[in-house]
Amino acid sequence: LAIFKQQRRDTKKQTTTQSMKLLRKITNLALATAMVWGFGTTTMSAQDAKPPEAPAAAAAPAAEKKEEPKVEEKKEPTDSEKIADILQYFNNLAPTGVLKDVPGPGHNGFMMICAALVLFMTLPGLALFYGGLVRKKNVLSVCAQCLGIAGLVTILWWAVGYSLVFGTNFTGDDKGFLGKILGGTENFFLKDVDGKPNTTYTAWPSENVFSMYQLMFAIITPALIVGAIAERMKFSAIILFVTIWMFVIYFPMAHMVWGGTGLMNGVWNADASIPAIDFAGGTVVHMTSGWSALVLCILLGKRVGFGKEKMAPHSMVLCMVGTGMLWVGWYGFNAGSALAADGIAGSAFMTTTLAAATAGFVWGVIEKILKGHASILGICSGIVSGLVVITPACGFVTANGAMLIGVLAAVVPYFFVMVVKSKLGYDDALDTFGVHAVGGTLGAILTGLLATVDSGNTNLVGADYALKNGLAKLGADGAAVLDSGKLLTSQLTAVAITLVLSIVGTIVITFIVKAIVGLRPTPEEETAGLDITDHQEEGYIL
Repeated sequence: LAIFKQQRRDTKKQTTTQSMKLLRKITNLALATAMVWGFGTTTMSAQDAKPPEAPAAAAAPAAEKKEEPKVEEKKEPTDSEKIADILQYFNNLAPTGVLKDVPGPGHNGFMMICAALVLFMTLPGLALFYGGLVRKKNVLSVCAQCLGIAGLVTILWWAVGYSLVFGTNFTGDDKGFLGKILGGTENFFLKDVDGKPNTTYTAWPSENVFSMYQLMFAIITPALIVGAIAERMKFSAIILFVTIWMFVIYFPMAHMVWGGTGLMNGVWNADASIPAIDFAGGTVVHMTSGWSALVLCILLGKRVGFGKEKMAPHSMVLCMVGTGMLWVGWYGFNAGSALAADGIAGSAFMTTTLAAATAGFVWGVIEKILKGHASILGICSGIVSGLVVITPACGFVTANGAMLIGVLAAVVPYFFVMVVKSKLGYDDALDTFGVHAVGGTLGAILTGLLATVDSGNTNLVGADYALKNGLAKLGADGAAVLDSGKLLTSQLTAVAITLVLSIVGTIVITFIVKAIVGLRPTPEEETAGLDITDHQEEGYIL
């Protein structure tokens, strides 16, 4: 019995010791948590803290005594205010509290990656795609044209281009018409384009990143024209043509469709006279470049020996590699046009994939049925066509809509490339018109037919813009709904304006360039190849 009582006392003592140790651990953990919470919610940072008061000095005479001005302490935002801005971040809405004018790191990083991807589409994607499709004596000329355009457009964008597209001070208090066509002068030489978001366009990415992202669109658009006039236009003539073309066609079109005061910006301008929609550039990029390319190649004339000698691509391997690069880069082009890493970007990523893959496959099937074989050139053309047609619609349509677009993106451009081109006899060297002009036009129209709020893009019925400019209307239940009839009419009007501006503008520009520097090399220089005659280099020395 004595032994049993001793064991009970020992057990009780051991249990008490263990309980005390556990209690100390819990206490220490609670203190650590309290300290972390205290540092995280302190009312003032270390830099703002008041210094310790000095010892009281001896009393001074009343005449010398001065009252120190009271310094108002900076009020720390409440937890609810902080949480409100964080919720704005996840919903891709502009912050109004403590995070105002602060770029969101996730969205900012996403946009920088997308900007790099869009540049990747031109250099080296488009250069390799076009380079593989020309004859080997002209491969470097295509690369040089892409590089030269990239440098030229960057300088123009820095000087005036960004401001003319995304500025707003041309509008004024009287809502002047000039502001519907061009932006303003406030950002010339990228003045005040810094790390703060410009909430006219983006809630979280900084404006300097936004401006560089949009620059990449401005670079690739005129570079697309190169495909139609490849192998027969002087380098100096191309550079002068693009310089004028940017001012006459690209800057006005980009502002009208994407600018905050633009004539045709149905999603972001409450005062848009024509509430059209273009998510990533069907009208701005593909229609302008494609229709300008057709006009230019007709005015320029056919290549020496066209229709008499074989002008087959010199490297389908380069063409295929370039196509892959274009496809990858196009995710930055389309998904990035959401201007945030949000659900709309995810939707655009999905629809872009579906349309491109479907169009490439269907084009190959058409070739197999009609020609007995599916070519690499055909599949690559189909993929690019799918990417072009889905571009204006990618953030506004569902997966099923994207699949339909993919099928039509193969069928319609195939007809223009293989039938219309041969019937009319124009020398669109690399099918810029058949793919980009026809595809961009088709995409703009299909966007008007297939756009839906079911895509997840509620901007189509937003109260701040769409309801005010007529893109949306109130339904029977009082909820906002997309006005499909108004949208289709607006899309057709936007297509017509783009056609007129691109065609007329290109005719005028072409004659100006011809008068100043001439358009073509001599027949002998063209026969030798532009690599040698324009650049004194050769692409291949074997």
